[in-house]
Amino acid sequence: MPTPADQQSEEMDKRIDEIVSRGPSGAFAVAGIATAIVVAMFFLFYWLVYLPRGAVQ
Repeated sequence: MPTPADQQSEEMDKRIDEIVSRGPSGAFAVAGIATAIVVAMFFLFYWLVYLPRGAVQ
């Protein structure tokens, strides 16, 4: 006969399996936002610092 602790453990395992089956969508969102920020910083630097200086002589 299963004890209450065993039932809680089984419920917890089911919940964990459900969460893991959804995948790492939050991690992908954070990585995408970070990448977008880095690309935006590159273009801002290019447009606001590099281009206005003109050709180096």
